[in-house]
Amino acid sequence: MDQFHHELPMKVRDYECDLQGIVNNANYQHYLEHARHEFLLSRGISFARLHSEGIDAVVSAITMRFKLPLKSGDEFVVRTRYVHDKFKYIFHQDIYRRSDMRLAVRAQVDTVCVVNGQLSEVDIL
Repeated sequence: MDQFHHELPMKVRDYECDLQGIVNNANYQHYLEHARHEFLLSRGISFARLHSEGIDAVVSAITMRFKLPLKSGDEFVVRTRYVHDKFKYIFHQDIYRRSDMRLAVRAQVDTVCVVNGQLSEVDIL
């Protein structure tokens, strides 16, 4: 896992594919988000608890580079690392096809924390 803080194995389901037989691009965002949530839970951080405390972590920008399409039944792993930069948590996430560990997607997801409706510097990790 080297520089990554978390790794989550997953598998492509049939309904996530489009007519071309490959994962529809929008589903990669679901994979990335699920992996970020699981990473936070592994650190004892719950979105529900944060929200009840008036803290909402929200996505402010996403950049995804598609390298290799995944297909139905493909097993893959989402690797996640983050950098905290004052107001932002920047998540770097890679998706690798498990059969050959080739990179399928490289993403950067910028998130910010809104506290009681106001952009705030919050240290949650």
